[in-house]
Amino acid sequence: MAHIKLYRERLKKNYDELKKILEREKIEWGIVTKLLCGNEKFLEEVINLGNLELHDSRITNLKRIKKINNEIQTVYIKPPAKRYVKSIVEFADVSLNTELETILLLNEEARRQSKVHKIIIMIELGDLREGILGSELENFYSKIFELKNIEIVGLGSNFNCLNGVMPSQDKLIQLSLYKSLLEARFNKSIPFVSGGSTVVLPLIRKKTVPKSINHFRIGEALYFGKDLMSGNTFSNMRDDVFELNAQIIELMKKPMTPFGEFGENPSGDMYEPSEDEVVSESYRAIIDVGLLDVNPSFIFPHDEAIKIIGASSDMIVLDLGNNKKKYSVGDDLKFNLKYMGALSLINSKYIDKTVS
Repeated sequence: MAHIKLYRERLKKNYDELKKILEREKIEWGIVTKLLCGNEKFLEEVINLGNLELHDSRITNLKRIKKINNEIQTVYIKPPAKRYVKSIVEFADVSLNTELETILLLNEEARRQSKVHKIIIMIELGDLREGILGSELENFYSKIFELKNIEIVGLGSNFNCLNGVMPSQDKLIQLSLYKSLLEARFNKSIPFVSGGSTVVLPLIRKKTVPKSINHFRIGEALYFGKDLMSGNTFSNMRDDVFELNAQIIELMKKPMTPFGEFGENPSGDMYEPSEDEVVSESYRAIIDVGLLDVNPSFIFPHDEAIKIIGASSDMIVLDLGNNKKKYSVGDDLKFNLKYMGALSLINSKYIDKTVS
């Protein structure tokens, strides 16, 4: 069976670099674990890094985290659905919120569970995913800051999550000013301003993040070392914490051009032959991974001579050219991954998960 492998030392290298950068700026941070899809083997590797704050968007995953280590502060990183309020209070110490009705329900449920549930109010700064408009923030805050079983521990915002709106010094200053406004108006301290995720890290390196931004939610940089502004890998970090290994299940010399009558394939695509095509042959390999597991555009063969031709539900077809390296049936091929590639592979029940 194909498997996705996590390299422990590469993960730790990225963690140590992030810890150094953020601690130098006196910024607290939590690790976003939604990529791991609740896989306990991978969660344990992240927990063993030593950060005691983990963020996820699935309650079942937070429940697993609490099962592994109940001392970890768990953060639910999307506005809760009303039907999940009971579980949110039970398994999430903190949640990100934008809806008054939901917060009132969280307050009642926290009272029933004899807890004080912490919340971060998310503010809209342009990406148009979750967040309260700034013009409505003061009125919104006035209705919740005195709830007995809710503690407002921070304000936050997201960038580059839906429409690609990037963070800037001006937007982060705006977020900081909202904190100052509320504290002055209501005479109540707000401990944290959660300035965003991996996409904001380049601004830290450029020293353009306001001092009042004192919290981050980091996922992609930990697992892929990715600078989302430049598209490059951060210095002193690895982009290959995860790796796909897939076995060749067929290898033959075949024509490069399909032949016969053409119709739509199961994905709705139809091959259109060109009059300019030259009939030639190459070695083609099939690996035991398919669209059920991953979109092929998110995986990249280690061997740059290998080209991905296409995929069906449970197989991916590769062009090996003249097969200089003499691959054969049964050989494992290795692939680097983009974030969405790793996400779907980890979520697939047909892919084994291993740690090295």
